[in-house]
Amino acid sequence: MVTRADVGVIGGSGFYSLLDDATEVEVSTPYGPPSDVVTVGRIGSRSVAFIPRHGRDHRFPPHRIPYRANLWALRSLGVRQVLAPSAVGSLRPEIGPGTLVVPDQIVDRTSGRVQTYYDAGGVVHVAFADPYCPTGRQTAVEMSRSAGWDVADGGTLVVIEGPRFSTRAESRWFTANGWTIVGMTGFPESVLARELAMCYTSLSLVTDHDAGVEAGEGVTHEEVLAFFAANVTRMRSLVTDLITALPQDRTCQCPRALDGLKLPFELPQ
Repeated sequence: MVTRADVGVIGGSGFYSLLDDATEVEVSTPYGPPSDVVTVGRIGSRSVAFIPRHGRDHRFPPHRIPYRANLWALRSLGVRQVLAPSAVGSLRPEIGPGTLVVPDQIVDRTSGRVQTYYDAGGVVHVAFADPYCPTGRQTAVEMSRSAGWDVADGGTLVVIEGPRFSTRAESRWFTANGWTIVGMTGFPESVLARELAMCYTSLSLVTDHDAGVEAGEGVTHEEVLAFFAANVTRMRSLVTDLITALPQDRTCQCPRALDGLKLPFELPQ
C-alpha cells in the first residue's frame, strides 16, 4: 500500500481520476480538507498522489476551491513535483481547440482569493518572476510533441475570478495585452506551490476560443466539459508519460525558492 508520493497531479474540469490501483488517503491540513480524498498509487517507478481540483462531483467552483489545502496535502504526502492539467480558452486565432499550451508566464486577474500561506507570523516575500518549473515545462513540451500533440511552447495564462466567462471587451483587452490563454484556476495554485518550494507545471488544454476572438454566442460550461471529456483519455495518457519522464533529482531553482527566508512555521516534510 502506497501512502507517500513524490509526484502530484491536480486534475481539472473533467479530469476526476488517474490511478487504477490506488489507496485513498485522508489528509488533514491547517487550511481544512482538500477538494477530495487524495488517491495515492504507482505509475512506473514513481509514487503519485492525485487530487481532483473541483472534487470528483465538481462541487467546487473556481473561486471556492481549497487551493491552500490541496497543495499542503500534497506536500504532506511527500510530493515535490506537481502537474496541473486544466481547460482554458484561447485568446489567439492561431491557437485553436485541441492545442496544448505549456505556459511560461501568468497574470492574476482574480479578486478575494487567499494567495499565500504567509499571512501571519512574519513577512515572507517569495520570488515569482518565472512561475513555472523550467524542467517540468521542458519535459512537458518534449513529451507532448513526441505524442503528437499540437503544442504551444510558452505563453501567458491570464486567470480570471470566474465562475462567469469573460465579456467580449475583457477578452479583447486580454488579447491586446499580448496574453495567450485564459482560465480560472491557475492562480493561486501556482504561487502556493512556489511558497512550498514545489515544482509546478501547467498543462493547459484549449477547449475553445474566448468571446472576443470569434463571433458567435460565446462558450458555455457544457461545451468546455464536453470538449475536455472527449480529450481526457489522451490527456491522462500524456500525464502518465510525463510522470515517468520527470527527473527524480530536482536540479531546478524550485527547491531553493525559500532559501534565506525566515518562515513563521515548519513546512511538511
